[in-house]
Amino acid sequence: MSGEYKLDMTMMLTIHDAFRRELDRIAKVADGVSDDPRTVMRTALGWKLFKTYLHIHHTSEDDTVWGLMEERLADAPDLALLHAMEAEHAAIDPLLASIDEALADPEKGAERLGGLVGDLNSSLRGHLKHEEAEGLSLVDSTLTQEEWSRFAAVHLKKVGEDIGTYMPWLLDDAAADWVETVLGRLPGWGRVKYEGEWKAAYDQLSLWTPAAGTAG
Repeated sequence: MSGEYKLDMTMMLTIHDAFRRELDRIAKVADGVSDDPRTVMRTALGWKLFKTYLHIHHTSEDDTVWGLMEERLADAPDLALLHAMEAEHAAIDPLLASIDEALADPEKGAERLGGLVGDLNSSLRGHLKHEEAEGLSLVDSTLTQEEWSRFAAVHLKKVGEDIGTYMPWLLDDAAADWVETVLGRLPGWGRVKYEGEWKAAYDQLSLWTPAAGTAG
């Protein structure tokens, strides 16, 4: 799929798939009956990582992609698509905040949670689908390789020292051939770290279980 573009969209498509994977897991937790889903999600590392990496991804796009393209395409009909991408981004953060509010609400939080998670699922999946159907082609035809590389660099800088968790999180449940494709995009030291340290440490994490000592 990445080969359809002149720019390398491998990492973009990989993180989109990671978000879809986590949306499936979030929905499963929210539907859980053996534990209070509010307790699980409120304390789960998986929820924290999902929010953190989604914020990094969207702010990196906003900072380096959509604004630049809006300047370049100011008089083009494609401007409506850019505005749609930005509006879809802006709709996500309030949903995350509403879910966190429900998680902290001891009275009506539980009954609100399922609907909010459903809204997040629909909104984010719809955005990812729209971006892949139209947005990435416009990016591909508008940005230079240098500009696209700047997006990747800004994204990586925002991840920062969390790279050792981010990379195995990104590739969690990915097919072996796709993992190899992604690792092939890393500098040599990145593959060594991933295979020698990062993946093993990540596999020890409990992402979607309540933190020890927490109560409902």
